[in-house]
Amino acid sequence: MSIIGMIKKEILSWEGVTEKPHRFGGIEFNYNNKELGHIHGDTLADLPFPKSIRDDILKKGLAQPHHVLPDSGWISYYIKSKDDITLVIHLFRLQYDRLVKKLDRNQS
Repeated sequence: MSIIGMIKKEILSWEGVTEKPHRFGGIEFNYNNKELGHIHGDTLADLPFPKSIRDDILKKGLAQPHHVLPDSGWISYYIKSKDDITLVIHLFRLQYDRLVKKLDRNQS
């Protein structure tokens, strides 16, 4: 199975997550119509976070500033091999858990 296939299989197993083509190519993952992030082929994952979380992720060395919008809350992770799958899934899980919590709180 391809890198994107393994990542996609895991992310789509989470309750409420859907996929669609991303407007700049690749696959976009969403939860309740909010973008979790997207992946371009087997090589690049981009995820949006609040700047405080983004700064923490960068400080820990888990990702790089977004390749086009480096001063935004977006991060980029360059996927080099299957060894990177666990970390990419971890980043998407951080985003998923944050959005689930935020949306649940807003619906209460």
